Amino acid sequence: MKKSSAIIWLIALIALLAGGIYACVYGFDAEGTGSAASIKQGLDLAGGVSITYQAVGEEKPSKEDLSDTVYKLQKRVEGYSTEAQVYSEGDDRINIEIPGVSDANSILEDLGKPGSLYFIRQTDDEGNQNYGYGVSEDGTTIGYMLAKPIDQLIAEGQVAVEGTDVADAQAGSVSDNMNNQQFVVSLTFTPEGTTKFAEATTRANLLGETIAIYYDGEIVSAPTVNEPITNGTGQISGSFTYEEAEQLASTIRIGGLKVELEELRSNVVGAQLGEEAVATSVKAALIGFAIVALFMVVIYLIPGVASVIALGLYTVITVLLLSAFDITLTLPGIAGIILSIGMAVDADVIIFARIREEIASGKTVASSIDIGFKKALSAILDGNITTLIAAFVLGVMGTGSVKGFAQTLGLGIVVSMFTALVITKIILKSMFAIGFKDEKFYGKAKERKVVKFLSKRVVFFIISAVLILSGFVFMGVNKANGNDALNYSLEFKGGTSTSVTFNEDLSLADIDSKVIPAIAAVIDDNNIQCQKVQGTNEVVIKTRTLSVSQREALNDALASQFGVDVDKITAETISSTISSEMRRDAIIAVVIATICMLIYIWLRFKDIRFAASSVLALVHDVLVVLAFYAAARVSVGNTFIACMLTIVGYSINATIVIFDRIRENLPGLGKGDLEALVDKSINQTLSRSIFTSITTFIMVAALYILGVTSIREFALPLMVGIVCGTYSSVCLTGAMWYVFRTKFVKSK
Repeated sequence: MKKSSAIIWLIALIALLAGGIYACVYGFDAEGTGSAASIKQGLDLAGGVSITYQAVGEEKPSKEDLSDTVYKLQKRVEGYSTEAQVYSEGDDRINIEIPGVSDANSILEDLGKPGSLYFIRQTDDEGNQNYGYGVSEDGTTIGYMLAKPIDQLIAEGQVAVEGTDVADAQAGSVSDNMNNQQFVVSLTFTPEGTTKFAEATTRANLLGETIAIYYDGEIVSAPTVNEPITNGTGQISGSFTYEEAEQLASTIRIGGLKVELEELRSNVVGAQLGEEAVATSVKAALIGFAIVALFMVVIYLIPGVASVIALGLYTVITVLLLSAFDITLTLPGIAGIILSIGMAVDADVIIFARIREEIASGKTVASSIDIGFKKALSAILDGNITTLIAAFVLGVMGTGSVKGFAQTLGLGIVVSMFTALVITKIILKSMFAIGFKDEKFYGKAKERKVVKFLSKRVVFFIISAVLILSGFVFMGVNKANGNDALNYSLEFKGGTSTSVTFNEDLSLADIDSKVIPAIAAVIDDNNIQCQKVQGTNEVVIKTRTLSVSQREALNDALASQFGVDVDKITAETISSTISSEMRRDAIIAVVIATICMLIYIWLRFKDIRFAASSVLALVHDVLVVLAFYAAARVSVGNTFIACMLTIVGYSINATIVIFDRIRENLPGLGKGDLEALVDKSINQTLSRSIFTSITTFIMVAALYILGVTSIREFALPLMVGIVCGTYSSVCLTGAMWYVFRTKFVKSK
């Protein structure tokens, strides 16, 4: 690279960084479009709309039907936000909370009335039309219209299938006879629905008729029946865009609710964590970034400067894309960003370590830079792609906070690979071209005494076994003392929702500093969520399930300390926001993601023993952190899922780096000592393992030190996970692979 070109590149990148920072703070226009403030925030950070539905009918719905309805509504409202929450209230109500929305009426209008989906025959037995095209006054058609009121059609038996007969509906794509892709809606029916739909489609096919799909007062589609459908599945095809197909599928899913609902009330609610949580998180991120930047410059000199500029560009690009892609940011989402920042630094650390090794071997600085990037490429790609696979699976299959975490993590990984492999390289070569050519600006790898990690593998295995077993012991002790094995939060267990009307409009700071401590003193529990109802003095307080005596004690405390009118206090039992179905979906998603990672590592390293060791290390880290949750009684809620997923991503990435070096060293093994080769590989990557852990730990530690209580409960186990991930990658993964390699020899 010529000096003139290098100067132009550096000026352009610094100008881009400055412009990006300005855009992140102020946006691209007067409305602040693209700024950090314009990023959608979840209920925990910004609040949103709360809608309460009540079951229609004199009889109360069964627990099973109510739970099924909650789950299906959860899938429906994720179209507004992946962070939307749905939970039951009492025994006949369902509450929906959608973040980032301030107009309840628009949501109600779009959401419609759940539980009113019907598949209607085109004609009755006498050939009379049940529906047809409506005609306006000027003679133009205005779409399908019913010939009779829906209640009459139901009474006359013209409804072939009801919404409750549909088990699922999903948008997808198929190839037609010309190999063109077209979007369709795939239907799956219940056993009873299968019989009904088979009879209806057989009749419609015989008569050459359509079957209308009627939802919330209108016919949303009337597909032609091409053949009898008897296997319980079917497709609705037409000139759909993907968005139209997804909307129709979503409409059918919500119409299949087992409980018919009507709106009871709707409110705009405030953030659960408050402005202080957001402000301290931003402050912690800035302080953490500054410390990491200083660390990189001190340790890596000129490459460290290049890394800081690239990391700055990574941050502004991520912020701009979060706004552009309309991704909802919550506390779990912040976890994904923290992990991707750690991985962005990790890629630079791998590259710089390689450059120093090449300089130490006698190569020129220019050659070392090129070779360093080339040799680091496989470890960076494998580590990031493995984590990206997990993010993709979790994004597709996960729900709620899992999906939000996956989105921010996936975005961060893609951007971090770009900044590390492209931006850092451009900056580094430009700085070399303008005069920083001496190797003293880059450092040189020093010969160090090899630490024989494998000789202590039995000790490490015993330590890990004790840590994991201690977790189960603590869980047993907790159960024996009458508590849950883990300290499950409201999201997992449900609890009591208490609505309190105060005599004044309390600020979030007042609620955090005065109301929450007062409640905690009464119920002896800090797991409390408070939300303000906009435009009123009402505050919704969510706690663990309270007994009658505890509710009375809480009412008395609120009355005596805040002058609240006890008659204006109402309480309802609420279900968990993480339903059993959502937990099942999350577990399935994590299992499938793990299997996909295992397969990828197996294919890339051409040895299943690498994959098996990686997954075992991953399971080890999760179980050790779980033991910490059990011992420290840290609250297990939405952030628990995000924390565990963060540790999975961090663990697998750290392991890949060591395995990549083992793979590189293996061809030169000859008749040498395999144990020495593994120790050598671990030591060659030791600085990377330590430095990456330090930079990631700094980011999370800043959150822990400066954050509010809920953020500390998220950051603390994450810090434990980072330490554990470093320990397992350095002390366990190489040892496990060595044991597998020597005990399970590949057949020739």
